[in-house]
Amino acid sequence: GIVCKNFDSADETRPFEDGKGRLDLFTTERGPVGRAVFEPGWQWSKHVKPIAGTDSCEAAHTGYVVSGRLKIVMNDGESGEAGPGDFLRVAPGHDAWV
Repeated sequence: GIVCKNFDSADETRPFEDGKGRLDLFTTERGPVGRAVFEPGWQWSKHVKPIAGTDSCEAAHTGYVVSGRLKIVMNDGESGEAGPGDFLRVAPGHDAWV
């Protein structure tokens, strides 16, 4: 079948600390799907760590960057940067910022 949803009517919206963005989520049969909006100055360790309660992001991510740039640094020091049009897959254990 077909599932078509619009993130402007997400099932759930999770705001980040200090109004630095949000995560809009849908619940699907195959798991959650989200759209993250990171405002300038957003950093996981500053704006999500207080919510998550872990030292680094412990979630795996698969994504596509629509606009802006995202710097990702793994706990082991490996780093990368993604920009418009880039696909990314990030393992657990990282920090990131725009």
